[in-house]
Amino acid sequence: MLTFPQRLAELHPILMDGATGTELERRGLDTGTPIWSAMALLEAPQMVEAVHRDYLDAGAEIILTNTFRTHQRSLDKLGMGEEASRLTSLAVAIAQKAVRTSGRQAWVAGSMGPLEDSYTPFDQAYEDFLREHQAMANNLAAAGVDLLLVETMNTIKEAQAAAEAAASTGLPFGVSFVCNANGELLSGEPLAEAVAAVEPFGPSFLSINCTAAPSLHLALDVLRAATELPIGVYANPGHTEDYEHWGKTEATEPPGYAIYAADWLAHGARLVGGCCGTRPEHIAELRKLIRPEEDLTHGIA
Repeated sequence: MLTFPQRLAELHPILMDGATGTELERRGLDTGTPIWSAMALLEAPQMVEAVHRDYLDAGAEIILTNTFRTHQRSLDKLGMGEEASRLTSLAVAIAQKAVRTSGRQAWVAGSMGPLEDSYTPFDQAYEDFLREHQAMANNLAAAGVDLLLVETMNTIKEAQAAAEAAASTGLPFGVSFVCNANGELLSGEPLAEAVAAVEPFGPSFLSINCTAAPSLHLALDVLRAATELPIGVYANPGHTEDYEHWGKTEATEPPGYAIYAADWLAHGARLVGGCCGTRPEHIAELRKLIRPEEDLTHGIA
């Protein structure tokens, strides 16, 4: 089996999975708590495994752990802060089991999300960002993930601290930014400056996520010009550009999303997948785009 760095060194695009949180919601899970999709680890772990398996069966090579909200800060809001390590380990174990039982070659990426709301830039001392992200990175590394993915970063300071924490584990890692319709971080900071801030920590790749598919090309062009590292995209198919209301776009349905993805690949994306609102069907469409010769033997639930 190839290591993730070996696979990344290959020229063929890597297919990531799609959304976990919104897919759990679509399947009936109540995620209306401060820990959002992490509720499934307590109430419906089999559903989390099923979501991972469906993405694997759709052709995904990277499975993100359901740890976007298992850091202590979020769990503290429910009086469960001491459960951070256990729930993070459980999420990793579920993803690993899904990969193992699928019989497919895939890598488990430990998701390291922002400490507060994805769409509301939040500030605190760099040392505090570093301490909290270090705890998450350490928990994920101890649980045995193949790589770390610092994702949905909306400020330079938090992205830099999370990247430093990820790098300290010695695992390969990527950093992914959430951008506005103008190609800037949601904080309004220039994406090129964010790239310059995290590159010294040695990420394996950089990407854009949780950004509306119709406008993402602007950020992607900035990212491509700012780095020589491999770049990736996993977008929101139906999110409006003011980040306040969900709405349909041409990318809401899988074939439309694949049309946007074809353009991202043409502009240099080496990793491609889906973020909030995407489903296994979206990833199956991307698989047909990336690996049209592959005949998948598993269906999608």
